[in-house]
Amino acid sequence: MSELERYYRVLELEPGATLEEVNQAYKDLVFVWHPDRIPQDNHRLQQKAQEKIKAFNEARDKLRSFKLKHQHTHHKQHTQHTQNTQHTTYSPPPQPKKPPETPYQQPPKNPDLSGQDFSRANLSNKDLSGRNLSFANLSGANLSDTFMHKVNLRGANLSEANLFRANLLLADLREANLRSANLIGADLSGADLRGADLTGARIRSGERLLVKLIGANLAGAIMPDGAVHQ
Repeated sequence: MSELERYYRVLELEPGATLEEVNQAYKDLVFVWHPDRIPQDNHRLQQKAQEKIKAFNEARDKLRSFKLKHQHTHHKQHTQHTQNTQHTTYSPPPQPKKPPETPYQQPPKNPDLSGQDFSRANLSNKDLSGRNLSFANLSGANLSDTFMHKVNLRGANLSEANLFRANLLLADLREANLRSANLIGADLSGADLRGADLTGARIRSGERLLVKLIGANLAGAIMPDGAVHQ
């Protein structure tokens, strides 16, 4: 197996995958193996997660470098061929350089976005961990697969928001409005939901609960059926 093939395998991709597929696979795997999703007292898994993240970063960077170099070579050859078949020399206008994507870094702690209006915004797959979104308007927003570890959403309006598979580990959701929100697949382990309103929120498929609520504080929360949790 060549070194290039090994990088594809690290990201669980078949050789020849596109740059878009490489970037998406990287995001998915970092989400799964993020150290914050693993109990701090499990040192073995914490070490393994750190090694995984390091391998994902290396594989993504190497594959991205290879593909950009290949695209540049192909473009250069095409440009030379075009120039050789024309009587006049044409210089293509300079293309704006796309800023390189950087490996995962812990976001700044508690940047203040409190009270901001994100209603109907598409925030899918974003990393909002540690952000202060208290009393923000996120009604109808798309937050599917969004990483929101330790986010402050106290008093926020999340009515009708799509939180499908969102990571809300240890999130502060006190007095948050989650009426009619889609919480299917969301991870609310350790979240503070005291006084939150979940009236009509989607948390089940039939009789099966599809939301992780391990260690969540639901004291005084209004549950989807309208009952107040004791």
